Amino acid sequence: MTSKLPSTERSLPIALIRAREGVMAPIREMLAETGITEQQWRVLRVLSEYGRLDAKTLADRSSLLFPSLTRIAATLREKGFVTQTRDDADRRRHFIEITPSGQKIIDDRADEAARIVEWFKATLGADDYETLLNLLARIDPGAKG
Repeated sequence: MTSKLPSTERSLPIALIRAREGVMAPIREMLAETGITEQQWRVLRVLSEYGRLDAKTLADRSSLLFPSLTRIAATLREKGFVTQTRDDADRRRHFIEITPSGQKIIDDRADEAARIVEWFKATLGADDYETLLNLLARIDPGAKG
């Protein structure tokens, strides 16, 4: 054992993994009947919030690697939840947009997703919830601000 390392009970990477599992459990439960994955949910949520996006921006905002987004977008397109078009000026650039069927997935679960968020806020307290988001943004290389 080396004394240079913190205890695994106080290890930030391990604590973040444990916290992620705690955060994702109710979301996984919510998505269980939908036939979509957590990653597909993120893509649909981002498209619902921002509208039509180019694939690179969508990957960034969904916290996905570009190759993963390519695969996920193809699956969502096959399910009829998104459309994908090429940029007329730059044929390498693709735009992805949520369809009414994809928006229905979001709309049908909006109340349950809001209840999950409220449970986290109640568990942490509203101020600590906001503080946690702010602290995490400080170590997120892609965070704005």
